[in-house]
Amino acid sequence: MSIFVSIALLIVFALSLPAALQKQPGTAGAGKQAHHAAAAAEHANLWPLGFAVLMLALSGVGAAFVSEWFVHALEPAIKALHISEAFAGLVIVAIAGNAIENVVGIQLAARGQADYAVSVILQSPLQVALVLAPVLVLLSHIVAPVALTLVFSPLLLAAMLLTAIVAMVVVFDGESTWLEGAALLALYAVISAAFWWG
Repeated sequence: MSIFVSIALLIVFALSLPAALQKQPGTAGAGKQAHHAAAAAEHANLWPLGFAVLMLALSGVGAAFVSEWFVHALEPAIKALHISEAFAGLVIVAIAGNAIENVVGIQLAARGQADYAVSVILQSPLQVALVLAPVLVLLSHIVAPVALTLVFSPLLLAAMLLTAIVAMVVVFDGESTWLEGAALLALYAVISAAFWWG
């Protein structure tokens, strides 16, 4: 079952690529000229494709080593403070692992580019759900001694569904308010507390 779900998620990701990679159309008149000038300036700063792919691969390998070191260094604290592995993974590691996306999202929002901020913040969990988790499940059946499954505890499943619903409601209208931000922070606090005691 997990293999079927993993393949289905990878197919959904592959189908989403054309829309995700499609360039936004320019605006008319003077706005179009400004758009072309900005695009030309941006194009001048692009890396060659091979170099960009190499840097992405090296960054991925480096991030994997840093993540492994971080989790290994965190294990004594988890045991000493009696922190559950679920809380450590969903709160501590998640905050540390997504620190860059969060900082970039806050900087973009402070500049008034809320649409880009939301895109940066939401793309990371989408990539994990649609690519990383399915690939790890498929690879675990080949190389791991124990196969990874997509079977979740009821608490984790409820947290994921609630988070998806609230995120969808918040971004659906294309506007953000302080109350929606407060609601998202409160939801994160409630989910964190549930996994601390749950």
